Amino acid sequence: MKNSIVAGVDFGSDSVRVLLCDGMSGKTISTGVCRYERWIEGKYCDARENRYRQHALDYIESLTQAFRKALDSAPSSAGDKIVAISVDTTGSTPCPVDREGTPLCLLPEYKDEPDAMFHLWKDHTAVKEAQEINQVFSQGDIDYTKYQGIYSSEWFWAKILHTVRKNPAVRTVAYTWVEHSDWILGLLSGEVSPHTLKRGSCAAGHKALWNSEFGGLPAKERLSALDPYLADIYDRYPNEVFPAGSPVGTLCREWADRLGLNEGIIIGMGSFDAHAGGVGAGIRRSTMVKVVGTSTVDLVIENPENVRGQDLREICGQAEDSIVPGFMGIEAGQPAFGDAFTWVKRLGLWAIKQIPIPEELLDKQSREKQEEYLDKHFIPMIEQKAAAYIHHDEIALDWFNGRRYPTLNESVQSMLSHISLSTDLPALFCAVAKGTVFGSRAIFESLTHHGVTIEEIICVGGIAEKSPFIMQMFADALKVPIQVCVDTQVCARGAAIYASVAAGLFKNIPEAQDTYVSRSNKTYHPNQETLGMYDEQYRIYQTLGKMSESFTGNNGR
Repeated sequence: MKNSIVAGVDFGSDSVRVLLCDGMSGKTISTGVCRYERWIEGKYCDARENRYRQHALDYIESLTQAFRKALDSAPSSAGDKIVAISVDTTGSTPCPVDREGTPLCLLPEYKDEPDAMFHLWKDHTAVKEAQEINQVFSQGDIDYTKYQGIYSSEWFWAKILHTVRKNPAVRTVAYTWVEHSDWILGLLSGEVSPHTLKRGSCAAGHKALWNSEFGGLPAKERLSALDPYLADIYDRYPNEVFPAGSPVGTLCREWADRLGLNEGIIIGMGSFDAHAGGVGAGIRRSTMVKVVGTSTVDLVIENPENVRGQDLREICGQAEDSIVPGFMGIEAGQPAFGDAFTWVKRLGLWAIKQIPIPEELLDKQSREKQEEYLDKHFIPMIEQKAAAYIHHDEIALDWFNGRRYPTLNESVQSMLSHISLSTDLPALFCAVAKGTVFGSRAIFESLTHHGVTIEEIICVGGIAEKSPFIMQMFADALKVPIQVCVDTQVCARGAAIYASVAAGLFKNIPEAQDTYVSRSNKTYHPNQETLGMYDEQYRIYQTLGKMSESFTGNNGR
């Protein structure tokens, strides 16, 4: 084990990243990245319907290329020293599979059928079904929403119910459904059969509502009340789930040849990308890890006895062993964060990209260069101007994609306050930035109010790395120091930590974190001069929230 190497594989929304680490020191050896070809081309998605699907071939082809790139960048003998692999993926990202465990989109007759593909985490086509699930799951002698709160259209049962109602052919052929995070590990180990495929505690607990108190999944009778097909899924779901870092198989011959590795390498159970990011950033009890990207995910772990009996359903989701085994994993977050900034950028660049300009004024090549430059530099430049508006009362509500926590409501929308003819684009950007930060404050205050201990916050992700403006606003509005994790491979590093534990290099995840996690974080401290100002603006934000809620009703009607 002295010269061993572990591999962490991070399947994001747009690409897959492979990180090779020295097994004992955690030092990065090499990385490889590959984007999903069909996804980048926009295939199988329809933003108007909130439909986002990914083809299994994107995962297969991109993993192969990314792994080969990582090996090409590593010392020549690296492939022979790899002892374990683990992964993280987006979620909930389930897919219908046949009796052999093959995703339906890999069958010739369904190769271009979006309903036969992986339903990406941000697919919101199942809002109606989610509402039905909430009603059925919360009735009777057991409230199955007691640990996750209002069931979301992004999650396992809602997506299944919507698709099989809409597409009778998929209903007939789909023997069961599997999460991306589970299926990819089964693929690597050659165990994709629904009867032998291992399921992870992260996806099972947070999205399928698996809990030991229930004896596993919600009762078969309750699922059947929604649709008898869901009772079939119940029968084909295993009674045991495995926490991240558990050894769940070994690399099969087919994938050993495909990746250029040795057969028999240990496959370790993985998790969702945000949870892996939390592990890679150094999550501990009392330490919140906040993954800040197009959306946000707030992660905390707590001793089970400290939250047992507490009603946290409105402010978070809880699952056993979902982040670090032995703890209750607590997850909250916002469905729009960076997405809101991209919206402002799209407004700002609309004229440049859409209005035709005669060639004699600006030739095609110059225009393309201009668009490329502005697309890359727009947000950093506007942030510099937006800083002048932090004392103004222009404030936006962050519910551009509805609200996840506190109290999920996918139908509420954003609002803007104190807009006048003097409001320019930097002021609008600042208003949106305040809204996103205040949304985070609402989650933070709700958690601490209900007894969840949070003594420090570590932010990870692209916005955390690139935007001092937003990070300082976080510190000021939340009134706590904000650390920014300097590790740019944090999710893949979390997956590598899982692999190191699965291989037996460390006894558990916290022990591996002591070696693998970098603590040289940049810290933003609250500016005492702005605290009162942000308190007043936060009250405006809360008033906007009540107004938006009144237009849609508490149930989104």
